[in-house]
Amino acid sequence: MYEDIKKKIFEKITEYDTIILCRHIRPDGDAFGSTLAMRHIINASFPEKRVFIDRDDETENLAFMGEEGELPTDNDFNDALVIILDTAVIKRISSKRAFTGKEIIKIDHHIIETDFGDISWVEPERNSVCEMITEFWSDFKDRLVLTYDAASCLFTGIVTDTGRFKFRGTSPKTLRLSALLLEKGIDFQSIYTYLDVKEYKQILDESDLVKMIRLTPAGAAYLFLTKEVIDKYKLTAETSYDAVKLMEQIKGSLIWLVFIENDDGSYRVRIRSRFVEVEPVARKYSGGGHACAAGATVYSDEEAKNLLNDLDLRLADFKKGNPDLF
Repeated sequence: MYEDIKKKIFEKITEYDTIILCRHIRPDGDAFGSTLAMRHIINASFPEKRVFIDRDDETENLAFMGEEGELPTDNDFNDALVIILDTAVIKRISSKRAFTGKEIIKIDHHIIETDFGDISWVEPERNSVCEMITEFWSDFKDRLVLTYDAASCLFTGIVTDTGRFKFRGTSPKTLRLSALLLEKGIDFQSIYTYLDVKEYKQILDESDLVKMIRLTPAGAAYLFLTKEVIDKYKLTAETSYDAVKLMEQIKGSLIWLVFIENDDGSYRVRIRSRFVEVEPVARKYSGGGHACAAGATVYSDEEAKNLLNDLDLRLADFKKGNPDLF
């Protein structure tokens, strides 16, 4: 179904001398891994090409995957092919210059919210863009080189976006493509160690945050990280977002969300779930994403209450129809 699109993308990569890769702001393992892996693959396959990753922010917790390299200049964009990965919404692209390139390609796995790009390869049923890039390499492996570093980045993106292969989006294809990456001899144990090991103080701080978790009547777990809490525990953007994981082991709590206060008093909301689709609710509150992993923004206490109430009703309805499911 997507073979013609992938062929067009490959042809564009071979056509351009300068290629600029972009990802979304506050990158996760999939965004960081897919852009970095794509750079490694193109550099190894076409050494004569100039490949950049343009971004307006950095991330510390994923630095083990490698450096993103020097930024392109404004002039570099003039005759460049720009590939935007893992980003469904234009305002979340971590590059103010992304659309100044000559041609734009979009590669994504989120539900389409904004259609952009001269060529668009979007598969919402996929668990990660890293899985898509792995398949892209495999389809053209007679012309593309998969380096050890590229394979490590792709594997990292797959395991983070599948929740270590726990989420529903994990498919037989996911495991087959992951096996191709393992055949490169990557050190997957080190990858898991980088992703999972925490400082002792962070463990202690998280024990305090756990005590702040509350439940809705139907059992949705939620946590408010106000500016006061963020400052007290010196939470970064990454550790704030990861706080949602503190709730996923609560029995009967199939929806978890963390509210993270912005400087203007609004809240970024990270929503995760098991079995229950939360994306339609997130879309009502300036958000979206995947069926069971979405984000939203609320601008008042009233909106926060409404979001919690909507998710509570959805969870109650789900439990009513599935009384024997956890």
